[in-house]
Amino acid sequence: MWGAIFTIIGLSLFETISSVDNAIINAEVLQTMTERARRWFLTWGILIAVVLVRGALPFFIVWAFNTSLTPLQILSAAWSSDPLVSESIEKSAPILLVAGGVFLLFLFLHWLFLEDKNLGLPRAERFFMSKGVWFYAIVSVLLSVIAWFALKESNLMGFGAVVGSSLFFITHGFKQNAEEQEKKLLGSAHSDLSKLFFLEIIDTTFSIDGVLGAFAFTLSVPLILLGNGLGAFIVRELTIRNIERIKKYAYLKNGAMYSILVLGIIMILHSFDFHIPEYLSPLSTFLIIGFFFWKSKLELVKPAKI
Repeated sequence: MWGAIFTIIGLSLFETISSVDNAIINAEVLQTMTERARRWFLTWGILIAVVLVRGALPFFIVWAFNTSLTPLQILSAAWSSDPLVSESIEKSAPILLVAGGVFLLFLFLHWLFLEDKNLGLPRAERFFMSKGVWFYAIVSVLLSVIAWFALKESNLMGFGAVVGSSLFFITHGFKQNAEEQEKKLLGSAHSDLSKLFFLEIIDTTFSIDGVLGAFAFTLSVPLILLGNGLGAFIVRELTIRNIERIKKYAYLKNGAMYSILVLGIIMILHSFDFHIPEYLSPLSTFLIIGFFFWKSKLELVKPAKI
């Protein structure tokens, strides 16, 4: 039970911090909408975000790799004593883990090389940003190496690595388009309906990062539902009440991205049968995000000392 609670707390923390950008976009767009539209999004939008996206997506992912199982078997897999259920999920785990690991690794590298950021580790991050032209070469070589070793394990594992890469570039395209659309929405008189539609698409796109990262914590769908659902609820609360305060913590995004790096590596190693203790994912998430939260706090008190 304590292990499950630790996992759920780690999942909710990871989901919350990795969705800060999502919350900021939501808050900025909501400010341009009518009270009725804001209330609809903050009431019904959370049901869509938690139940339909963060709820259905992990369930669908596990089922896609275990089509021989019934939906009820997948949902009850965490407590099932049926050896067929355990065996089926165990066999499919390497394919799912290598796909998610590649996705998270590419997500981190894109942030490290190409995205504007507050420099939490100035020397290292400034160096990699100056080498941004190498991003596509590096991820291509990494994919080739991972796929090479994965194909030695099974053809499906090699295919899983390619799926992870494809999923990254698809979602990255949506996010880039979302940034452009956000500028248009904030600078023009679009209807509330179009803005609601935009926010739901943004929620769906950002949720993929959290859902795939969740599999580094556990393969149990019920635990993922609880952890990600709690995280999604916290993100909604931040959107309503504390988003300006959260934006002051300059390095929270850095903490989320370095957590994504560690989780991606854990997933890839685990897919190749390296023994990874279950507590490592939540523990590393707490430590990394805690460090960058502390670093952000120090940055906030600097002006007061001058």
